[in-house]
Amino acid sequence: MPKSERPQSRRAALLEFAVLGLLHDGPLHGYELRKRLTTALGIFRALSYGSLYPALRHLVDSGWIHETTEAATGSSKRPRITYELTADGKEHFQDLVAASGPDAWDDEDFDVRFAFFSRTEAQVRLRILEGRRSRLEERLANIRDASQARRERMDSYTLALQQHGEERAEREVRWLEELIVAERRAALDPGPAAYDDHTTDISTPQSTTTNNKE
Repeated sequence: MPKSERPQSRRAALLEFAVLGLLHDGPLHGYELRKRLTTALGIFRALSYGSLYPALRHLVDSGWIHETTEAATGSSKRPRITYELTADGKEHFQDLVAASGPDAWDDEDFDVRFAFFSRTEAQVRLRILEGRRSRLEERLANIRDASQARRERMDSYTLALQQHGEERAEREVRWLEELIVAERRAALDPGPAAYDDHTTDISTPQSTTTNNKE
């Protein structure tokens, strides 16, 4: 089956990547898929079926997922459609997780990529983490420069917001540094996961993205 063109929207492409990643664990029907996207991946918390189903249709048309229609049961009058990753879809997903360009360490892209780090090669994980750290260090420097230049003209609320942004960026930089150290340690001493160290918390810090509406 010929593959259809990839979506032009980065957000649409990111949604399709997330769908492929979730289906990698096993088949899901549309309701459960949307539930996992909205609860596990923060940037999709406002995801509507009007956005999800066109993405699923594109993946089906591309040959990356297969849909199976089940007869309606119980009080439901609608048949239930289950989606499953195809062999081509698994291969395509592996190609996607192997990519490590600058887009991978943008705010929304990084959060989704990090969610599937367990299926990402170590050297790719490290490259993305280092890229994300550099991006945050650059952002932190810009925040500090702006704060220094405009501090005298800021009211107390604007100043508090500026300080909050600086502290949040600092926390994420520290978190990224811990992850990078753990990845490098694991590369030198393979065995039990470096993240098993109880002194290191790898939970994603509060997202820097504030507008998550579809």
